[in-house]
Amino acid sequence: MGKLTLKQAAAWCGGWVDPKYENIEFLGANNDTRIIKPGQLFIVLQGARDGHDFIQAAMEKGAAAALCSRSVGDYPCIIVEDPRIALGEIARQELQRIGCKVVAITGSVGKSTTKEMVAAVLESTYCTAKTPANHNNDIGMPMAILAMAEDTEVAVLEMGMNHFREIAYLSNIAQPDIGAIVNIGSMHIEYLGSIEGIRKAKLEILEGMKENGRLVLNGDDAMLNPLPEQPEREVIYYGSHGQPCGVRARDVREEDGILSFRVETDQENFLVELALEGLHFVPDALTAITVGLELKVPVPRIQEKLSMFRNMAGRQEIYQAKGYTIISDCYNAGPESMAAALAVLGKKSGRRIAVLGDMLELGDCAWAEHYKIGRIAKENAEMVLAYGHHGPRVVSGALTGGMSGANARCFETHEEMVQHLKRTAKAGDVLLFKGSRGMHMEKVLEGFLKEEKE
Repeated sequence: MGKLTLKQAAAWCGGWVDPKYENIEFLGANNDTRIIKPGQLFIVLQGARDGHDFIQAAMEKGAAAALCSRSVGDYPCIIVEDPRIALGEIARQELQRIGCKVVAITGSVGKSTTKEMVAAVLESTYCTAKTPANHNNDIGMPMAILAMAEDTEVAVLEMGMNHFREIAYLSNIAQPDIGAIVNIGSMHIEYLGSIEGIRKAKLEILEGMKENGRLVLNGDDAMLNPLPEQPEREVIYYGSHGQPCGVRARDVREEDGILSFRVETDQENFLVELALEGLHFVPDALTAITVGLELKVPVPRIQEKLSMFRNMAGRQEIYQAKGYTIISDCYNAGPESMAAALAVLGKKSGRRIAVLGDMLELGDCAWAEHYKIGRIAKENAEMVLAYGHHGPRVVSGALTGGMSGANARCFETHEEMVQHLKRTAKAGDVLLFKGSRGMHMEKVLEGFLKEEKE
């Protein structure tokens, strides 16, 4: 973004600024005093503590001003009724001022990877900005917008949610030219009631979409193809077996750590190769290809960027360490992504160990889904270790599937799991670490690989 004055931002969000501070400028925004940068706007939010208590600390670290609901001392600030809503409105107006194309990405599983792939393809041709890390909510996405360069031509925005109307709110800020839904899964079913409810929440992406906007959908997902009602926007389907699909993957293969397929459209036919393992990456790549083609990215650039693509930290990183093959997939987990990760583990050579944490936000479905994962784990691993409240159900599924009790166990703490792994894992083993974000399975991985002190 270019620098904004407090007067301009206040006009956009209906706030008030003391006239003596109207011409102060800020560049970007942040709600965390631990990482705020000089010149940023400090967003005051109400959490476990009142954000107003941190205004002085933010100003001492160089914040230009605060966006708050009341003044605290004689500091530059924009006073509004609700800083969260005001932040969203400032971001919406800034996107309009920049005038860039907006691509919005959502889905139950794989949306962050898809967002990274889409951005990689588009940056070959356009000045492209994207939401960093997991900045996909009502605070993170607007802050990401306010960090975008003024010459941004395409913004790729990830949209997450776990309740109704959250995607609608984000969509009305972003006003997408292209909205993509990667899939509909059971993540967050606890709050949305059913898989149909999840689909309804994801389709809220249409609410802010421009009148000539296009909806890009996974044609292989039965919840998206067909939709219960035809939306008032052009729909473009992609897929490897669903019909009808305008962008199709053919001859999908996995060999020596390379995922490849041919892409067919009415005008194009070309090969794509990715240094990724697992068929679950095909829809992610097809989303990026479809968006790239829609925005006229030349095919050779699409091929090159996807061949160079590497996933984000914590998302199915496969590497060698201390004689083990490690599959680190600790960022998050739901039934679909857990099954996909186990399928990758199942194709590895060596003794396979599944180190699994609970899948959160499944509500009444949690008991059954963890049992199913235990059954799937048994088919893809020689040992299943589970951590969390639902660990016994994972173990029960593995035992019912025929695994011996010695090879299926649950643990109450990270440390117990680490010590068991250190006693039982051997060089040549392949270990998958996966669980929901709140289970912090990366701590088990770190503890396992950490050298013991003499």
